Amino acid sequence: MVHAQFDPTARQLLAVAAVEAKTRKDLTWQQIADVSGLSVAFTTAAVLGQHALPKEAAEAVTEILGLDADAAVLLQTIPTRGSIPGGIPTDPTVYRFYEMLQVYGTTLKALVHEQLGDGIISAINFKLDVRKVADPEGGERAVITLDGKYLPTKPF
Repeated sequence: MVHAQFDPTARQLLAVAAVEAKTRKDLTWQQIADVSGLSVAFTTAAVLGQHALPKEAAEAVTEILGLDADAAVLLQTIPTRGSIPGGIPTDPTVYRFYEMLQVYGTTLKALVHEQLGDGIISAINFKLDVRKVADPEGGERAVITLDGKYLPTKPF
């Protein structure tokens, strides 16, 4: 049976325990994703409390992290989503994404609507990828791909 959370506290506490276990065991998110059979982005988001994991994935993740059966059950529940509390984010990495949306949000909206029409890009039917690439001018660059299904507005 599918169960949903109405209060994010339980999943937040599980996320803290999972990150502590990940650190203690010196695991990467990719290693955890590998045992889950899912993408690193989806698995990371699930462990951090933003998605439910299928039963087999939840059991594999809790096993590699050394968490108990209750944690596996909790990882299968549909969470109350949203990882950024109200107000402007204070973490520098998260803030930069906020800043990017402040600067480019209206541009993204204009380009999406011009190229696709009136609608939204799904965060449910969605893929995320983060890669590090060499910068021709020296150093490294981050390439972040947000790949969401376009859902047109339907008059009714």
